[in-house]
Amino acid sequence: MKFSKWHIAPAEEADIRRLGEAGYPQLVSQVLAARGISTAEEAAAFLERGRDLTCSPFLMKDMDRAVECISRAIRQGRRMAVFGDYDVDGITATCTLVDYLRSKGAKCEYYIPNRLTDGYGLTRPAMEQLYEQGTRLLITVDSGITANEEIAVARELGMQVVITDHHECHENLPDAQAVVDCKRTDDTYPFSSLAGVGVAFKLICALEGDTLSMLDRYADLVALGTVADVMPIVGENRIIVAEGLKKLSVTANIGLEMLLREAGMKNRRLTSSTISYVLAPRINAAGRMEVDSDDENAAPSGGHSAVYLMVARDEEVASEYGAFIDTCNQDRKNIDRSITQEAHEIIESRPELKNRKSTVIYNPKWMKGIVGIVASRLIETYYRPTVVLTMSNGYVTGSARSVPGFDLYQAVESCADLLENFGGHIYAAGLTMRPENVEEFTRRFNDYVEEHIDPEMLIPQVEIDSELLFSDITHKFRTTLNRFQPFGPENNAPVFVTRGVSNRGDARLVGAEQEHLKMDLIQGQKPNTSIPAIAFQQPTHYEHVRSGKCIDVCYSVVENHYRGTVSAQLRIKDIKKKPVK
Repeated sequence: MKFSKWHIAPAEEADIRRLGEAGYPQLVSQVLAARGISTAEEAAAFLERGRDLTCSPFLMKDMDRAVECISRAIRQGRRMAVFGDYDVDGITATCTLVDYLRSKGAKCEYYIPNRLTDGYGLTRPAMEQLYEQGTRLLITVDSGITANEEIAVARELGMQVVITDHHECHENLPDAQAVVDCKRTDDTYPFSSLAGVGVAFKLICALEGDTLSMLDRYADLVALGTVADVMPIVGENRIIVAEGLKKLSVTANIGLEMLLREAGMKNRRLTSSTISYVLAPRINAAGRMEVDSDDENAAPSGGHSAVYLMVARDEEVASEYGAFIDTCNQDRKNIDRSITQEAHEIIESRPELKNRKSTVIYNPKWMKGIVGIVASRLIETYYRPTVVLTMSNGYVTGSARSVPGFDLYQAVESCADLLENFGGHIYAAGLTMRPENVEEFTRRFNDYVEEHIDPEMLIPQVEIDSELLFSDITHKFRTTLNRFQPFGPENNAPVFVTRGVSNRGDARLVGAEQEHLKMDLIQGQKPNTSIPAIAFQQPTHYEHVRSGKCIDVCYSVVENHYRGTVSAQLRIKDIKKKPVK
Protein backbone atom coordinates (compact mmCIF):
# COMPACT_ATOMS: atom_id res chain seq x y z
CA MET A 1 0.00 0.00 0.00
CA LYS A 2 1.24 3.49 -0.83
CA PHE A 3 0.83 5.86 2.11
CA SER A 4 -0.29 9.35 1.15
CA LYS A 5 0.76 10.82 4.49
CA TRP A 6 3.78 10.26 6.68
CA HIS A 7 2.96 11.39 10.19
CA ILE A 8 5.70 11.66 12.79
CA ALA A 9 4.07 11.02 16.16
CA PRO A 10 4.33 13.99 18.52
CA ALA A 11 6.36 13.45 21.67
CA GLU A 12 6.64 15.83 24.60
CA GLU A 13 10.20 17.05 25.08
CA ALA A 14 9.72 16.93 28.87
CA ASP A 15 8.81 13.22 28.64
CA ILE A 16 11.85 12.48 26.46
CA ARG A 17 14.09 14.34 28.89
CA ARG A 18 12.57 12.56 31.91
CA LEU A 19 13.11 9.14 30.32
CA GLY A 20 16.63 10.08 29.33
CA GLU A 21 17.42 11.07 32.91
CA ALA A 22 16.22 7.60 33.94
CA GLY A 23 18.90 6.05 31.73
CA TYR A 24 17.04 5.38 28.49
CA PRO A 25 18.91 6.35 25.29
CA GLN A 26 17.64 9.40 23.39
CA LEU A 27 16.10 7.48 20.48
CA VAL A 28 14.49 4.90 22.74
CA SER A 29 13.11 7.68 24.93
CA GLN A 30 11.63 9.32 21.86
CA VAL A 31 9.91 6.11 20.76
CA LEU A 32 8.54 5.51 24.26
CA ALA A 33 7.29 9.09 24.55
CA ALA A 34 5.64 8.89 21.12
CA ARG A 35 3.60 5.97 22.51
CA GLY A 36 2.43 7.90 25.55
CA ILE A 37 4.97 6.45 27.99
CA SER A 38 6.29 9.35 30.02
CA THR A 39 7.82 8.04 33.26
CA ALA A 40 10.56 5.62 34.23
CA GLU A 41 7.97 3.47 36.03
CA GLU A 42 5.79 3.20 32.92
CA ALA A 43 8.82 2.43 30.76
CA ALA A 44 9.99 -0.31 33.12
CA ALA A 45 6.52 -1.88 33.22
CA PHE A 46 6.39 -1.85 29.42
CA LEU A 47 9.91 -3.05 28.65
CA GLU A 48 10.34 -5.45 31.56
CA ARG A 49 6.85 -7.03 31.65
CA GLY A 50 6.40 -10.06 33.85
CA ARG A 51 4.49 -13.30 33.29
CA ASP A 52 1.64 -12.63 35.69
CA LEU A 53 -1.89 -12.13 34.40
CA THR A 54 -2.99 -10.11 37.39
CA CYS A 55 -6.70 -9.79 36.55
CA SER A 56 -8.72 -12.50 38.28
CA PRO A 57 -10.99 -14.32 35.83
CA PHE A 58 -13.77 -14.00 38.41
CA LEU A 59 -13.88 -10.26 37.72
CA MET A 60 -15.76 -11.23 34.53
CA LYS A 61 -19.51 -11.12 34.86
CA ASP A 62 -21.04 -14.62 35.20
CA MET A 63 -17.66 -16.38 35.46
CA ASP A 64 -18.65 -17.82 38.83
CA ARG A 65 -21.89 -19.13 37.35
CA ALA A 66 -20.01 -20.67 34.39
CA VAL A 67 -17.56 -22.45 36.71
CA GLU A 68 -20.35 -23.78 38.92
CA CYS A 69 -22.37 -25.06 35.94
CA ILE A 70 -19.42 -26.79 34.23
CA SER A 71 -17.98 -28.25 37.43
CA ARG A 72 -21.37 -29.72 38.32
CA ALA A 73 -21.72 -31.27 34.85
CA ILE A 74 -18.27 -32.88 35.16
CA ARG A 75 -19.12 -34.33 38.60
CA GLN A 76 -22.43 -35.70 37.32
CA GLY A 77 -20.84 -37.21 34.21
CA ARG A 78 -23.10 -35.26 31.87
CA ARG A 79 -22.19 -35.14 28.21
CA MET A 80 -21.05 -31.71 27.03
CA ALA A 81 -20.00 -30.12 23.76
CA VAL A 82 -17.90 -27.07 22.93
CA PHE A 83 -19.37 -25.09 20.04
CA GLY A 84 -16.61 -23.20 18.21
CA ASP A 85 -15.98 -21.39 14.96
CA TYR A 86 -14.03 -22.14 11.79
CA ASP A 87 -11.50 -19.31 12.07
CA VAL A 88 -8.19 -19.52 13.98
CA ASP A 89 -9.60 -17.87 17.10
CA GLY A 90 -12.54 -20.25 17.24
CA ILE A 91 -10.43 -23.32 16.46
CA THR A 92 -7.77 -22.57 19.08
CA ALA A 93 -10.46 -21.76 21.67
CA THR A 94 -12.18 -25.06 20.90
CA CYS A 95 -8.97 -27.09 21.12
CA THR A 96 -7.85 -25.43 24.35
CA LEU A 97 -11.14 -25.88 26.18
CA VAL A 98 -11.81 -29.42 24.91
CA ASP A 99 -8.30 -30.54 25.90
CA TYR A 100 -8.69 -29.08 29.38
CA LEU A 101 -12.17 -30.50 30.01
CA ARG A 102 -11.16 -33.97 28.82
CA SER A 103 -8.14 -33.86 31.11
CA LYS A 104 -10.58 -33.37 33.99
CA GLY A 105 -12.56 -36.43 32.99
CA ALA A 106 -15.37 -34.62 31.21
CA LYS A 107 -17.35 -36.36 28.47
CA CYS A 108 -16.67 -33.60 26.00
CA GLU A 109 -17.04 -33.36 22.22
CA TYR A 110 -16.93 -30.33 19.95
CA TYR A 111 -18.85 -28.83 17.05
CA ILE A 112 -17.26 -26.64 14.36
CA PRO A 113 -19.82 -25.21 11.90
CA ASN A 114 -19.47 -26.07 8.23
CA ARG A 115 -18.98 -22.73 6.49
CA LEU A 116 -21.05 -23.88 3.49
CA THR A 117 -23.97 -25.71 5.10
CA ASP A 118 -24.15 -24.14 8.58
CA GLY A 119 -22.96 -20.61 7.92
CA TYR A 120 -21.70 -18.49 10.79
CA GLY A 121 -22.56 -19.19 14.42
CA LEU A 122 -25.17 -21.31 16.12
CA THR A 123 -28.12 -22.71 14.17
CA ARG A 124 -31.30 -24.56 15.10
CA PRO A 125 -30.29 -27.75 13.20
CA ALA A 126 -26.96 -27.77 15.05
CA MET A 127 -28.74 -27.45 18.41
CA GLU A 128 -31.06 -30.32 17.52
CA GLN A 129 -28.19 -32.49 16.30
CA LEU A 130 -26.16 -31.93 19.46
CA TYR A 131 -29.12 -32.76 21.68
CA GLU A 132 -29.86 -35.95 19.74
CA GLN A 133 -26.20 -36.97 20.22
CA GLY A 134 -26.62 -36.67 23.97
CA THR A 135 -25.27 -33.19 24.69
CA ARG A 136 -26.76 -31.76 27.87
CA LEU A 137 -24.35 -28.87 28.42
CA LEU A 138 -23.37 -26.63 25.52
CA ILE A 139 -20.38 -24.31 25.93
CA THR A 140 -19.79 -21.76 23.19
CA VAL A 141 -16.41 -20.24 22.42
CA ASP A 142 -15.87 -17.22 20.14
CA SER A 143 -19.60 -17.33 19.36
CA GLY A 144 -23.10 -17.19 20.77
CA ILE A 145 -23.39 -13.68 22.16
CA THR A 146 -26.07 -12.64 19.63
CA ALA A 147 -27.63 -16.11 19.11
CA ASN A 148 -30.68 -15.45 21.31
CA GLU A 149 -33.09 -17.58 19.26
CA GLU A 150 -30.69 -20.51 18.89
CA ILE A 151 -29.87 -20.50 22.61
CA ALA A 152 -33.61 -20.49 23.32
CA VAL A 153 -33.96 -23.59 21.12
CA ALA A 154 -31.17 -25.33 23.03
CA ARG A 155 -32.86 -24.54 26.34
CA GLU A 156 -36.24 -25.76 25.08
CA LEU A 157 -34.65 -29.04 24.02
CA GLY A 158 -33.22 -29.55 27.49
CA MET A 159 -29.63 -28.35 27.24
CA GLN A 160 -27.94 -25.99 29.64
CA VAL A 161 -25.81 -23.34 27.93
CA VAL A 162 -22.67 -21.43 28.94
CA ILE A 163 -21.64 -18.70 26.51
CA THR A 164 -18.06 -17.45 26.22
CA ASP A 165 -17.48 -14.83 23.53
CA HIS A 166 -15.66 -11.58 22.85
CA HIS A 167 -17.82 -10.02 20.14
CA GLU A 168 -20.05 -6.98 20.53
CA CYS A 169 -23.27 -7.61 22.44
CA HIS A 170 -26.84 -6.69 21.59
CA GLU A 171 -28.95 -4.99 24.23
CA ASN A 172 -30.74 -8.22 25.16
CA LEU A 173 -28.39 -11.08 26.06
CA PRO A 174 -29.25 -14.73 25.38
CA ASP A 175 -31.01 -16.64 28.15
CA ALA A 176 -28.18 -18.93 29.24
CA GLN A 177 -26.86 -20.30 32.53
CA ALA A 178 -23.89 -17.95 32.13
CA VAL A 179 -22.90 -15.31 29.58
CA VAL A 180 -19.17 -14.53 29.80
CA ASP A 181 -18.11 -11.71 27.48
CA CYS A 182 -15.85 -8.86 28.56
CA LYS A 183 -17.72 -6.57 26.15
CA ARG A 184 -20.92 -6.82 28.19
CA THR A 185 -22.00 -3.31 29.18
CA ASP A 186 -22.31 -4.44 32.81
CA ASP A 187 -18.93 -6.19 32.88
CA THR A 188 -16.23 -4.72 35.13
CA TYR A 189 -13.28 -6.78 33.88
CA PRO A 190 -10.33 -4.36 33.46
CA PHE A 191 -9.30 -5.59 29.99
CA SER A 192 -11.93 -5.79 27.26
CA SER A 193 -9.74 -6.78 24.30
CA LEU A 194 -9.30 -10.51 24.84
CA ALA A 195 -9.78 -12.78 21.83
CA GLY A 196 -12.37 -15.54 21.95
CA VAL A 197 -9.60 -17.95 22.90
CA GLY A 198 -8.53 -15.48 25.58
CA VAL A 199 -11.97 -15.58 27.20
CA ALA A 200 -12.01 -19.40 26.96
CA PHE A 201 -8.55 -19.43 28.54
CA LYS A 202 -9.80 -17.29 31.42
CA LEU A 203 -12.60 -19.81 31.95
CA ILE A 204 -9.99 -22.58 32.17
CA CYS A 205 -7.99 -20.54 34.70
CA ALA A 206 -11.13 -20.06 36.79
CA LEU A 207 -11.95 -23.78 36.65
CA GLU A 208 -8.38 -24.74 37.57
CA GLY A 209 -7.86 -22.00 40.15
CA ASP A 210 -4.34 -21.41 38.83
CA THR A 211 -3.48 -19.03 36.01
CA LEU A 212 0.28 -19.53 35.75
CA SER A 213 0.18 -23.30 35.25
CA MET A 214 -2.52 -22.88 32.59
CA LEU A 215 -0.40 -20.25 30.84
CA ASP A 216 2.52 -22.69 30.82
CA ARG A 217 0.24 -25.34 29.34
CA TYR A 218 -1.77 -23.41 26.74
CA ALA A 219 0.10 -20.19 25.92
CA ASP A 220 1.01 -21.36 22.39
CA LEU A 221 -2.61 -21.97 21.35
CA VAL A 222 -3.93 -18.84 23.09
CA ALA A 223 -1.27 -16.65 21.48
CA LEU A 224 -2.01 -18.15 18.07
CA GLY A 225 -5.71 -17.28 18.27
CA THR A 226 -5.06 -13.85 19.78
CA VAL A 227 -2.68 -12.70 17.06
CA ALA A 228 -4.70 -14.30 14.26
CA ASP A 229 -7.83 -12.43 15.36
CA VAL A 230 -5.90 -9.12 15.21
CA MET A 231 -6.40 -8.29 18.88
CA PRO A 232 -4.52 -5.34 20.43
CA ILE A 233 -1.15 -6.55 21.72
CA VAL A 234 -1.37 -4.61 24.96
CA GLY A 235 -2.26 -5.48 28.54
CA GLU A 236 -2.90 -9.17 29.14
CA ASN A 237 -2.67 -9.95 25.43
CA ARG A 238 0.93 -8.76 25.35
CA ILE A 239 1.89 -11.17 28.14
CA ILE A 240 -0.07 -14.04 26.55
CA VAL A 241 1.55 -13.54 23.15
CA ALA A 242 5.06 -13.10 24.58
CA GLU A 243 4.74 -16.34 26.56
CA GLY A 244 3.02 -18.08 23.67
CA LEU A 245 5.81 -17.30 21.21
CA LYS A 246 8.35 -18.77 23.63
CA LYS A 247 6.29 -21.92 24.02
CA LEU A 248 5.48 -22.17 20.31
CA SER A 249 9.14 -22.54 19.40
CA VAL A 250 9.39 -25.65 21.63
CA THR A 251 5.73 -26.68 21.57
CA ALA A 252 4.68 -30.08 22.82
CA ASN A 253 1.56 -29.89 20.65
CA ILE A 254 2.20 -32.39 17.84
CA GLY A 255 -0.20 -30.63 15.49
CA LEU A 256 1.38 -27.22 15.95
CA GLU A 257 4.83 -28.74 15.50
CA MET A 258 3.68 -30.36 12.24
CA LEU A 259 2.21 -27.08 11.06
CA LEU A 260 5.52 -25.31 11.69
CA ARG A 261 7.34 -28.06 9.82
CA GLU A 262 5.01 -27.85 6.79
CA ALA A 263 5.50 -24.07 6.76
CA GLY A 264 9.29 -24.38 6.91
CA MET A 265 9.42 -22.63 10.29
CA LYS A 266 10.57 -25.51 12.46
CA ASN A 267 13.58 -24.43 14.59
CA ARG A 268 13.25 -20.86 13.28
CA ARG A 269 12.92 -17.74 15.39
CA LEU A 270 9.20 -16.98 15.73
CA THR A 271 7.49 -13.61 16.04
CA SER A 272 3.89 -12.39 15.95
CA SER A 273 4.42 -11.92 12.20
CA THR A 274 5.08 -15.67 11.92
CA ILE A 275 1.58 -16.23 13.25
CA SER A 276 -0.04 -13.53 11.12
CA TYR A 277 1.55 -14.40 7.79
CA VAL A 278 2.56 -18.06 8.06
CA LEU A 279 0.53 -20.06 10.57
CA ALA A 280 -2.84 -18.28 10.70
CA PRO A 281 -3.45 -18.29 6.91
CA ARG A 282 -2.87 -22.05 6.83
CA ILE A 283 -5.32 -22.76 9.65
CA ASN A 284 -7.88 -20.33 8.23
CA ALA A 285 -7.51 -21.99 4.83
CA ALA A 286 -8.92 -25.21 6.25
CA GLY A 287 -12.20 -23.48 7.11
CA ARG A 288 -12.24 -21.36 3.97
CA MET A 289 -11.86 -24.37 1.66
CA GLU A 290 -14.70 -26.30 3.28
CA VAL A 291 -16.32 -29.00 1.15
CA ASP A 292 -19.90 -30.21 1.41
CA SER A 293 -20.12 -33.99 1.77
CA ASP A 294 -22.97 -36.31 2.76
CA ASP A 295 -20.54 -39.14 3.47
CA GLU A 296 -20.47 -39.63 7.25
CA ASN A 297 -17.28 -41.67 6.90
CA ALA A 298 -15.42 -38.99 4.96
CA ALA A 299 -12.25 -37.65 6.56
CA PRO A 300 -12.74 -34.36 8.44
CA SER A 301 -12.38 -31.29 6.27
CA GLY A 302 -12.70 -27.56 6.87
CA GLY A 303 -12.35 -26.34 10.44
CA HIS A 304 -12.70 -29.93 11.70
CA SER A 305 -9.40 -30.86 10.05
CA ALA A 306 -7.65 -28.02 11.89
CA VAL A 307 -9.09 -29.19 15.22
CA TYR A 308 -8.03 -32.78 14.44
CA LEU A 309 -4.54 -31.46 13.79
CA MET A 310 -4.37 -29.48 17.04
CA VAL A 311 -5.66 -32.26 19.26
CA ALA A 312 -3.71 -35.04 17.53
CA ARG A 313 -1.74 -37.39 19.76
CA ASP A 314 -0.27 -39.42 16.90
CA GLU A 315 2.47 -38.11 14.60
CA GLU A 316 1.11 -39.98 11.59
CA VAL A 317 -2.34 -38.39 12.04
CA ALA A 318 -0.76 -34.96 12.57
CA SER A 319 1.37 -35.37 9.45
CA GLU A 320 -1.69 -36.32 7.37
CA TYR A 321 -3.71 -33.32 8.47
CA GLY A 322 -0.74 -30.95 8.36
CA ALA A 323 -0.17 -31.83 4.71
CA PHE A 324 -3.91 -31.53 3.98
CA ILE A 325 -4.05 -28.04 5.49
CA ASP A 326 -0.97 -26.95 3.55
CA THR A 327 -2.67 -28.09 0.33
CA CYS A 328 -5.80 -26.14 1.32
CA ASN A 329 -3.65 -23.06 1.73
CA GLN A 330 -2.13 -23.40 -1.74
CA ASP A 331 -5.60 -23.80 -3.25
CA ARG A 332 -6.84 -20.81 -1.26
CA LYS A 333 -4.06 -18.62 -2.65
CA ASN A 334 -4.99 -19.45 -6.24
CA ILE A 335 -8.71 -18.79 -5.75
CA ASP A 336 -8.02 -15.66 -3.71
CA ARG A 337 -5.86 -14.26 -6.52
CA SER A 338 -8.51 -14.98 -9.15
CA ILE A 339 -11.46 -13.48 -7.24
CA THR A 340 -9.47 -10.39 -6.23
CA GLN A 341 -8.61 -9.74 -9.88
CA GLU A 342 -12.29 -10.10 -10.85
CA ALA A 343 -13.31 -7.67 -8.10
CA HIS A 344 -10.75 -5.11 -9.25
CA GLU A 345 -12.00 -5.38 -12.83
CA ILE A 346 -15.61 -4.81 -11.73
CA ILE A 347 -14.75 -1.73 -9.66
CA GLU A 348 -12.46 -0.21 -12.28
CA SER A 349 -15.12 -0.65 -15.00
CA ARG A 350 -17.86 1.09 -13.00
CA PRO A 351 -17.22 4.74 -12.02
CA GLU A 352 -20.11 4.72 -9.53
CA LEU A 353 -18.25 1.99 -7.60
CA LYS A 354 -14.75 3.37 -8.04
CA ASN A 355 -15.52 6.86 -6.74
CA ARG A 356 -17.47 6.03 -3.57
CA LYS A 357 -16.26 6.30 0.02
CA SER A 358 -17.14 2.63 0.52
CA THR A 359 -17.31 -0.57 -1.48
CA VAL A 360 -20.15 -3.10 -1.59
CA ILE A 361 -19.58 -5.70 -4.29
CA TYR A 362 -21.57 -8.86 -5.02
CA ASN A 363 -20.98 -11.92 -7.18
CA PRO A 364 -23.06 -15.05 -6.44
CA LYS A 365 -20.35 -17.30 -7.94
CA TRP A 366 -17.52 -16.31 -5.63
CA MET A 367 -16.36 -18.80 -3.02
CA LYS A 368 -17.85 -18.02 0.38
CA GLY A 369 -14.71 -18.80 2.34
CA ILE A 370 -12.56 -16.35 0.36
CA VAL A 371 -14.64 -13.15 0.42
CA GLY A 372 -13.13 -11.93 3.71
CA ILE A 373 -9.63 -12.08 2.25
CA VAL A 374 -10.84 -10.31 -0.90
CA ALA A 375 -12.35 -7.52 1.22
CA SER A 376 -8.96 -7.00 2.88
CA ARG A 377 -7.21 -7.01 -0.51
CA LEU A 378 -9.58 -4.35 -1.87
CA ILE A 379 -8.88 -2.12 1.12
CA GLU A 380 -5.17 -2.29 0.27
CA THR A 381 -6.01 -0.70 -3.09
CA TYR A 382 -9.00 1.56 -2.40
CA TYR A 383 -8.64 2.16 1.35
CA ARG A 384 -12.27 2.42 2.42
CA PRO A 385 -14.88 0.30 4.29
CA THR A 386 -15.59 -2.74 2.14
CA VAL A 387 -18.24 -5.46 1.98
CA VAL A 388 -17.83 -8.46 -0.36
CA LEU A 389 -20.92 -10.63 -0.88
CA THR A 390 -21.66 -13.98 -2.48
CA MET A 391 -24.46 -16.57 -2.53
CA SER A 392 -24.63 -19.62 -0.26
CA ASN A 393 -27.58 -21.95 0.36
CA GLY A 394 -30.10 -19.49 -1.05
CA TYR A 395 -28.87 -16.56 1.03
CA VAL A 396 -26.45 -13.75 0.28
CA THR A 397 -23.60 -13.90 2.73
CA GLY A 398 -20.39 -11.95 3.05
CA SER A 399 -17.61 -10.33 5.01
CA ALA A 400 -16.91 -6.70 5.78
CA ARG A 401 -13.64 -4.99 6.63
CA SER A 402 -12.85 -1.44 7.70
CA VAL A 403 -10.14 1.20 7.81
CA PRO A 404 -8.60 2.50 11.06
CA GLY A 405 -10.97 4.74 12.98
CA PHE A 406 -14.25 3.77 11.33
CA ASP A 407 -16.67 1.57 13.33
CA LEU A 408 -17.76 -1.03 10.81
CA TYR A 409 -19.97 -2.90 13.27
CA GLN A 410 -22.18 0.16 13.74
CA ALA A 411 -22.44 0.61 9.98
CA VAL A 412 -23.61 -2.99 9.55
CA GLU A 413 -25.91 -2.74 12.58
CA SER A 414 -27.63 0.28 11.02
CA CYS A 415 -28.91 -2.16 8.36
CA ALA A 416 -29.93 -4.85 10.86
CA ASP A 417 -33.56 -4.95 9.70
CA LEU A 418 -32.34 -6.12 6.27
CA LEU A 419 -30.15 -8.90 7.67
CA GLU A 420 -30.90 -12.45 8.77
CA ASN A 421 -27.92 -12.32 11.12
CA PHE A 422 -24.64 -10.51 11.59
CA GLY A 423 -21.79 -10.29 14.05
CA GLY A 424 -18.30 -8.96 14.50
CA HIS A 425 -16.50 -5.94 15.87
CA ILE A 426 -15.25 -2.49 14.90
CA TYR A 427 -12.96 -3.57 12.03
CA ALA A 428 -14.50 -6.84 10.77
CA ALA A 429 -17.96 -8.34 10.48
CA GLY A 430 -19.89 -11.17 8.85
CA LEU A 431 -23.48 -10.88 7.60
CA THR A 432 -26.27 -12.79 5.87
CA MET A 433 -29.35 -11.49 4.05
CA ARG A 434 -32.02 -12.49 1.59
CA PRO A 435 -31.14 -11.83 -2.08
CA GLU A 436 -33.93 -9.28 -2.49
CA ASN A 437 -32.31 -7.08 0.20
CA VAL A 438 -28.91 -6.69 -1.48
CA GLU A 439 -29.78 -3.52 -3.39
CA GLU A 440 -31.28 -1.76 -0.36
CA PHE A 441 -28.42 -2.90 1.90
CA THR A 442 -25.90 -1.53 -0.60
CA ARG A 443 -27.66 1.84 -0.71
CA ARG A 444 -28.03 2.17 3.05
CA PHE A 445 -24.54 0.97 3.91
CA ASN A 446 -23.00 3.38 1.41
CA ASP A 447 -25.16 6.23 2.72
CA TYR A 448 -24.17 5.45 6.32
CA VAL A 449 -20.47 5.54 5.46
CA GLU A 450 -20.90 8.73 3.43
CA GLU A 451 -22.54 10.43 6.40
CA HIS A 452 -20.36 9.17 9.24
CA ILE A 453 -16.81 8.67 7.96
CA ASP A 454 -14.20 11.35 8.52
CA PRO A 455 -12.48 12.10 5.17
CA GLU A 456 -9.12 11.81 6.96
CA MET A 457 -9.88 8.10 7.56
CA LEU A 458 -9.81 7.56 3.79
CA ILE A 459 -6.22 8.75 3.49
CA PRO A 460 -3.63 5.99 4.04
CA GLN A 461 -1.30 7.24 6.73
CA VAL A 462 1.78 5.70 8.27
CA GLU A 463 2.64 6.63 11.84
CA ILE A 464 6.37 7.28 12.31
CA ASP A 465 8.04 7.16 15.70
CA SER A 466 11.19 9.10 14.87
CA GLU A 467 13.73 10.14 12.26
CA LEU A 468 16.99 8.15 12.22
CA LEU A 469 20.39 8.15 10.65
CA PHE A 470 21.56 4.76 9.45
CA SER A 471 24.51 5.13 11.82
CA ASP A 472 22.00 5.07 14.72
CA ILE A 473 21.01 1.48 13.91
CA THR A 474 23.55 -0.18 16.17
CA HIS A 475 23.43 -3.61 17.79
CA LYS A 476 22.59 -1.98 21.13
CA PHE A 477 19.74 -0.01 19.55
CA ARG A 478 18.31 -3.17 17.93
CA THR A 479 18.55 -5.06 21.21
CA THR A 480 16.53 -2.36 22.96
CA LEU A 481 13.92 -2.32 20.18
CA ASN A 482 13.45 -6.07 20.64
CA ARG A 483 12.18 -5.35 24.14
CA PHE A 484 9.16 -3.62 22.57
CA GLN A 485 8.00 -6.99 21.23
CA PRO A 486 5.68 -8.73 20.66
CA PHE A 487 4.27 -6.37 18.06
CA GLY A 488 0.72 -6.03 16.86
CA PRO A 489 -2.25 -3.65 16.91
CA GLU A 490 -1.77 -0.78 19.41
CA ASN A 491 1.85 -1.88 19.84
CA ASN A 492 3.11 -1.85 16.27
CA ALA A 493 6.78 -2.27 15.45
CA PRO A 494 8.48 1.13 15.69
CA VAL A 495 8.63 2.91 12.35
CA PHE A 496 11.42 5.29 11.41
CA VAL A 497 12.19 7.62 8.53
CA THR A 498 15.61 8.21 7.01
CA ARG A 499 16.04 10.84 4.32
CA GLY A 500 18.47 11.15 1.47
CA VAL A 501 19.39 7.50 0.91
CA SER A 502 20.17 5.60 -2.26
CA ASN A 503 20.77 2.10 -3.51
CA ARG A 504 24.29 0.70 -3.65
CA GLY A 505 24.73 -2.16 -6.08
CA ASP A 506 21.95 -3.96 -7.90
CA ALA A 507 18.38 -3.53 -6.79
CA ARG A 508 16.34 -6.57 -7.77
CA LEU A 509 12.78 -7.79 -7.91
CA VAL A 510 12.05 -11.04 -6.08
CA GLY A 511 9.05 -13.23 -5.34
CA ALA A 512 6.93 -15.58 -7.41
CA GLU A 513 5.57 -12.66 -9.44
CA GLN A 514 8.55 -10.32 -9.03
CA GLU A 515 6.42 -8.25 -6.68
CA HIS A 516 8.98 -7.43 -3.96
CA LEU A 517 11.92 -5.03 -4.21
CA LYS A 518 15.25 -5.90 -2.56
CA MET A 519 18.07 -3.38 -2.29
CA ASP A 520 21.12 -2.31 -0.29
CA LEU A 521 20.76 1.24 0.95
CA ILE A 522 23.39 3.76 1.95
CA GLN A 523 23.01 7.24 3.40
CA GLY A 524 25.08 9.98 1.82
CA GLN A 525 28.57 8.93 0.81
CA LYS A 526 29.02 6.37 3.57
CA PRO A 527 29.08 2.92 1.93
CA ASN A 528 30.12 1.35 5.22
CA THR A 529 26.64 2.11 6.53
CA SER A 530 24.97 -0.01 3.83
CA ILE A 531 21.92 -1.86 5.13
CA PRO A 532 19.93 -4.52 3.21
CA ALA A 533 16.27 -3.64 2.75
CA ILE A 534 13.13 -5.18 1.29
CA ALA A 535 9.95 -3.43 0.15
CA PHE A 536 7.06 -5.88 -0.12
CA GLN A 537 4.54 -5.29 -2.91
CA GLN A 538 6.35 -2.19 -4.19
CA PRO A 539 7.77 -3.13 -7.61
CA THR A 540 6.87 0.25 -9.13
CA HIS A 541 9.89 1.84 -7.43
CA TYR A 542 12.33 -0.56 -9.06
CA GLU A 543 13.68 1.59 -11.90
CA HIS A 544 14.04 4.71 -9.77
CA VAL A 545 15.84 2.84 -6.96
CA ARG A 546 17.99 0.84 -9.37
CA SER A 547 19.25 4.05 -10.97
CA GLY A 548 20.76 5.12 -7.65
CA LYS A 549 18.61 8.24 -7.36
CA CYS A 550 17.98 9.71 -3.93
CA ILE A 551 14.93 8.61 -1.93
CA ASP A 552 13.39 8.95 1.53
CA VAL A 553 12.31 5.72 3.21
CA CYS A 554 10.14 4.83 6.17
CA TYR A 555 10.69 1.39 7.65
CA SER A 556 10.83 -0.97 10.57
CA VAL A 557 14.10 -2.52 11.69
CA VAL A 558 14.04 -6.32 11.78
CA GLU A 559 16.68 -8.92 12.48
CA ASN A 560 17.68 -11.80 10.23
CA HIS A 561 18.83 -14.93 12.04
CA TYR A 562 20.86 -17.19 9.76
CA ARG A 563 23.29 -19.91 10.78
CA GLY A 564 23.99 -18.29 14.10
CA THR A 565 24.53 -14.83 12.61
CA VAL A 566 22.20 -11.94 13.41
CA SER A 567 22.05 -8.97 11.05
CA ALA A 568 19.82 -5.94 10.58
CA GLN A 569 17.41 -5.52 7.71
CA LEU A 570 15.04 -2.69 6.89
CA ARG A 571 11.44 -3.64 6.13
CA ILE A 572 10.39 -0.73 3.93
CA LYS A 573 6.82 0.50 4.41
CA ASP A 574 6.95 3.33 1.87
CA ILE A 575 9.34 5.13 -0.47
CA LYS A 576 9.21 8.76 -1.54
CA LYS A 577 11.25 10.05 -4.45
CA LYS A 578 13.35 13.11 -3.74
CA PRO A 579 12.54 16.08 -6.00
CA VAL A 580 15.23 16.93 -8.55
CA LYS A 581 16.87 20.26 -7.72
